[in-house]
Amino acid sequence: MSLETNPALRRSVIYELYVRSHTPQGTFRAVEPDLPRIRALGTDILWLMPIHPIGEANRKGSMGCPYANRDYRTVNPEYGTLEDFLHLVDAIHDNGMKCIIDVVYNHTSPDATLVALHPEYYYRKPDGSRGNKVGDWTDVVDLDYAVPGLWDYQIESLCYWAQYVDGFRCDVASTVPVAFWRKARQAVERVRPGAIWLGESVHLDHILAFRRQGLYAATDNELFDVFDILYPYDIWPLYEGATGGTMPLSRYFAALSYQELSFPTWYNKLSCLENHDQRRAADRFPNRDSLLAWTALSYFQKGTTLLYAGQEVSAVHTPSLFERESIDWTGEDLSPLLRKLYDIKKRLPTDAAFHVEADDEQGLAVADYRDGQHLAVGMFPLAGRPGTAVVPLADGNYENALTGESVTVREGRLAAAGPVMLAAWALGRMIGNAWGENELSGSLPWLCLSGIVVLILLRFFFTYWKNRLQESIGTERAAEQRMELGDVLKRVSLGYFAKNNLGDILAALTTELSTLELQSMKM
Repeated sequence: MSLETNPALRRSVIYELYVRSHTPQGTFRAVEPDLPRIRALGTDILWLMPIHPIGEANRKGSMGCPYANRDYRTVNPEYGTLEDFLHLVDAIHDNGMKCIIDVVYNHTSPDATLVALHPEYYYRKPDGSRGNKVGDWTDVVDLDYAVPGLWDYQIESLCYWAQYVDGFRCDVASTVPVAFWRKARQAVERVRPGAIWLGESVHLDHILAFRRQGLYAATDNELFDVFDILYPYDIWPLYEGATGGTMPLSRYFAALSYQELSFPTWYNKLSCLENHDQRRAADRFPNRDSLLAWTALSYFQKGTTLLYAGQEVSAVHTPSLFERESIDWTGEDLSPLLRKLYDIKKRLPTDAAFHVEADDEQGLAVADYRDGQHLAVGMFPLAGRPGTAVVPLADGNYENALTGESVTVREGRLAAAGPVMLAAWALGRMIGNAWGENELSGSLPWLCLSGIVVLILLRFFFTYWKNRLQESIGTERAAEQRMELGDVLKRVSLGYFAKNNLGDILAALTTELSTLELQSMKM
C-alpha cells in the first residue's frame, strides 16, 4: 500500500456489486433497499462495478460488457440518471459505508466519446489501426499513455467523480503507467482526502507476456508505491491449483507467506475466494465444511477481505457480464457467520507478521500473527474434516472466538473439526476471549486491580497456613512444608497471569492447599 494508506484497511471488508445483476430491475434506485442488509454483513466499503455507458460497437452479448466503457463522465442510462446515482451514493454513506467505483483506464469501447474527440489518445497497431494488446478483448481498444493530453483528461475525470465517491477500483492497473496513477492520486487527494485506491494487479504471466513484446506492465511491488490494496492475482494460479487438487496446499501457502517478506512492510493484498471474473466459492468448494473453513481463512488472513454479491448466500452461478442474469438469492445464508468473522477481523493485529502453514496430508492450515506483543492463531480444516495441528500457544483451555466454545491445546497441539480462532497477548497472559467481547476483563486497570486482590489473598493464605502447619507438625517440619507452600503460591500466581480469572485462581488455590493439608496429616 502507499505510505498514505490507512492501516485499518487491512481489517476492512469490501462488497462488490454489479448493478445489472443485483436486482431484477438492474437500476441504481433498486439497490438502495438492500443497503442495510449489506452493511449488516459487516461491509465497510461498497464497490460498484462500472457505472458508465457501454459501447455498441463490437458489443459482447446482447447487453455488452460494463468494462467496454463508452464515456468516462456520464452514467449508464440503463441504470438510471446521474441524480439516481448520486442518491445511491448518499444512501451508501447514510448506511455507514464508503463507496468506490470502477474506473477502466486501460481501454474504452471502439465507439467511445474519446475516439471522436481525441483519436490521438489511442494505441495503434503496426498497420496504423486502433486496437488492443490482448487478443480476446475484441470489444475494446487500448489507450496510449505516451500522449500527455490523455493524462490530463483522465485525471480531470477522476477528480470529477471524487467529489461524490470515496475512491476507485482501477481495472487492469498494471498496464497503465505507475507514474500516471501517482499523479492521479495526488490530484484526487486534493478533492477527496483519504480516497481509497484498489488496483487490479494482473497475473504474472500477463506481465511477462507484455514485457516480452516490449509493452509496459508494472509488477505489484511497483504498484504498491501508489495503491492501497492490490489483487491477489500474482498467486491466483497457485490458489486454483491447490483448491483444484493439482498441487499441494503447502505450495500455495508458502507463496502467500512469502509475500510478508517480498512486499513492502505496509502491503495490503485483497483476500478473496471469488470475484466477477472468477469461479464462485460455493462452486469451487461444494463441501459445506470446506467452504466455511476457506471463508473463515479469507477473513483471518492479512489484507482487505472481498465479498462478491451473492457469496453470502452460497450462490453457485456467476452472473454473466454480457447479459441480464440476476443473482440467485435462495442459497444457504452465511450472513451470521460473515458478521462474526467481520467482528473478529476488526480485532486482529494485522500490523504484526503474518504466516501460514499447511498440512497437506490432513488438508488443513494454521495461520498466525506475531510481533512480540500480540499473538493471534487460526486453525482451518480446509478439506472439511477434523484434524490436529501444532499451534504456537501454551497448553491450556482457550475460547474459540468464532463459536464461543472452549478448545484445549495439549502438548502443543490443537484438535478441531471446524475453524478455530484464538489469541494470546503479551506478558504470558493467555486470554480465551481476546476479541473484545468482555472489555473489562481485558483491560489493564482490571488486570492491576484484580492482581492486587490476588496478592492480598495469597498473603493471607500463606500466613494462615504457616501458623496452622507449625501448630500441627512442629517448627522444623513446618519449614519444609512452607517451602512446598511457596511453590503452591508461585504456581497460583503464574496461573493468575495465564488465566486472568479470579474464580479459577481461588478454585486452584483451594485444591492445592487441600492436597497439601492431606499430605501433612499423613506425616
